[in-house]
Amino acid sequence: MLVLNCSTKLLTLEKMLRSHFPESLKVYGAVMNINRGNPFQKEVVLDSWPNFKAVITRRQKEAETDNLDHYTNAYAVFYKDVRAYRQLLEEQGVINWDQVFQIQGLQSELYDVSKAVADSKQLDVKLASFMAAFLSPLSPLPDTSSLMHPSLRLTYLSVADADLLNQTWSRGGNEQCRRYLAKLTSCFPSVCLRDGKGNPVSWILTDQFATACHSYTLPEHRRKGYSRLVIVTLARKLQSRGFTCQGNFLSTNEAAVNMYKSLSEGLVPSGFHRLILTPKTFSGQVHP
Repeated sequence: MLVLNCSTKLLTLEKMLRSHFPESLKVYGAVMNINRGNPFQKEVVLDSWPNFKAVITRRQKEAETDNLDHYTNAYAVFYKDVRAYRQLLEEQGVINWDQVFQIQGLQSELYDVSKAVADSKQLDVKLASFMAAFLSPLSPLPDTSSLMHPSLRLTYLSVADADLLNQTWSRGGNEQCRRYLAKLTSCFPSVCLRDGKGNPVSWILTDQFATACHSYTLPEHRRKGYSRLVIVTLARKLQSRGFTCQGNFLSTNEAAVNMYKSLSEGLVPSGFHRLILTPKTFSGQVHP
């Protein structure tokens, strides 16, 4: 195991990961955030440098943690050799197996390998898979000015919106999620469409892996193009900072599928995989 903490090497890694899109997108987004102030206190672990075969991003050991907060306790994974990934998983000190956590990635073997190691350590593993799409920093974006109603204004989310975000996110409804969403709004780019009273109408935010997440429009404001407006606005904001714009969505969400197809360079063949791993001692205490 090697913890990569040299700023020059981290910038080099960022460039190297670009040649492995789309499989490296999650790690790439985390590394970009590390190289731009590291607001989420992340670090990079590799099997070797510079000819690495597996790389994992994780929270720094000194960062404050809640052992039940799998939203924050999240790892991103990219590997060139799946055997190197398994060896890194099995190496002592790479993963904190004593807390509830996530593993995220865009490679098809991720679940089988992670579950095999987790089973040996007596952790439960819950898998959720999604469709994924992305736009590079150079992707052309459509003009959405006609979707903007004069009574509304485009701004961003704040910590004060955390309760509403927690109530409306399909993965929310608990205190760990509320804290996580509040942290995201204070650390990463977001877009929010507000009415004349300043109340959120439609929004989208980005997470610790530079992924667009929790795109939502209040029911009474749907079918007006607001989701497309906030997503394109966010994509422009990310592109201006050199980021890709990546999103994950359920295959049954036809509106999201059609919108991302119309905006993106294509869907990621293997899709996006999120594993929630839970030690037996915490079973029954974990939110989805």
